Amino acid sequence: MKSVRPKKFLGQHFLTHLPTAQAIADTVDACPGLPVLEVGPGMGVMTQFLLQKDRPLKVVEIDFESVSYLRREYPQLEEHIIEDDFLKMHLERTFGGQPFVLTGNYPYNISSQIFFKMLDYRDLIPCCTGMIQKEVAERLAAQPGCKAYGILTVLVQLYYHVDYLFTVEPDVFNPPPKVRSAVVRLTRNSVTHPGCNEALLRRVVKTTFNQRRKMMRGSIKPLLAQLDMEREAAPDHTDFLAQPLLTRRPEQLSVQDFIDLTNRVEAHYAG
Repeated sequence: MKSVRPKKFLGQHFLTHLPTAQAIADTVDACPGLPVLEVGPGMGVMTQFLLQKDRPLKVVEIDFESVSYLRREYPQLEEHIIEDDFLKMHLERTFGGQPFVLTGNYPYNISSQIFFKMLDYRDLIPCCTGMIQKEVAERLAAQPGCKAYGILTVLVQLYYHVDYLFTVEPDVFNPPPKVRSAVVRLTRNSVTHPGCNEALLRRVVKTTFNQRRKMMRGSIKPLLAQLDMEREAAPDHTDFLAQPLLTRRPEQLSVQDFIDLTNRVEAHYAG
């Protein structure tokens, strides 16, 4: 059986340990009954266990060599293989607008982008599971006050409950990655609207974490300068910057703190 050559430019590290593959596939059981979309199936080591779930399954793969392998070794997938770049897909078309579970041994070089795309389609993805770098998994599950807490943490935890399930060592991959991996499960929470201007919230979070070592009063200044120009208004920022919340660093703020701060920025410019 001809195998697929892992391609570094695609961030491919093929899982070879079957018990680990089955354990990852079993994480979709947390959302029973829903169709499953697997990202980056490679040679189907996880796919074979997902096929046993007796639920609709599609796989999306950008590597033509992997697609050929899947068609040869898993003929039952023939009509369910999507040859595409997941990051460019219109996910509302995947299962005809029906919600689905997102899973996979995600390519390491785009794992964060996958979660940002998930957020854009959060109403279609009540559950997301899979394997990523341990560092990214720790960021997803981080709590305020720890070093791993950052942009991805705040934006994902706004809409999802994050469970860090288990760690995976490098020796179960071909080729072995230089980092440890981890399996996570993200389950949609009850938040339908953040209670603030979401686009502004993203800007507040990203701007302040770009200077995470500064206190918030310093790290938010670039955003205030941008808003001054965009809104053609330059209110006096003295009182705004003196509020106690801005004496902390970004990683010390909870998700709700960022929502509150976003509303204060909006009110500041509303006069």
